[in-house]
Amino acid sequence: QVQLVESGGGLVQAGGSLRLSCAPSGAINSVSTVAWFRQAPGKEREFVAAITWFGGSTRYADSMKGRFTISGGSGENTVNLQINILKPEDTATYYCAGSNGIVPVSVVSYRYWGQGTQVTVSS
Repeated sequence: QVQLVESGGGLVQAGGSLRLSCAPSGAINSVSTVAWFRQAPGKEREFVAAITWFGGSTRYADSMKGRFTISGGSGENTVNLQINILKPEDTATYYCAGSNGIVPVSVVSYRYWGQGTQVTVSS
């Protein structure tokens, strides 16, 4: 089993930055990819970015390129998501997830999920 714990969310003004962290534990070396998803109220969960646990290869949703940066992996034993120039539409619960696949983008490809961390951006 793999446990994922997110941290770093909060209330921030538009234009600000946040750094979210995902701390894995358990059988994490059985996971190939760790990703970030987000879900706004009334919307489906959407892929943000993913990184391979070993090797650091990354993948971003097209709409997330530029302001979002994923980093970390086995060397740091954490996966971070840096979000810059936050916008009100970034308001969502951000989830960390683990998959045995190589940077997949679909929710169903991820077996392990954290509880989420709330990000609220005020205008």
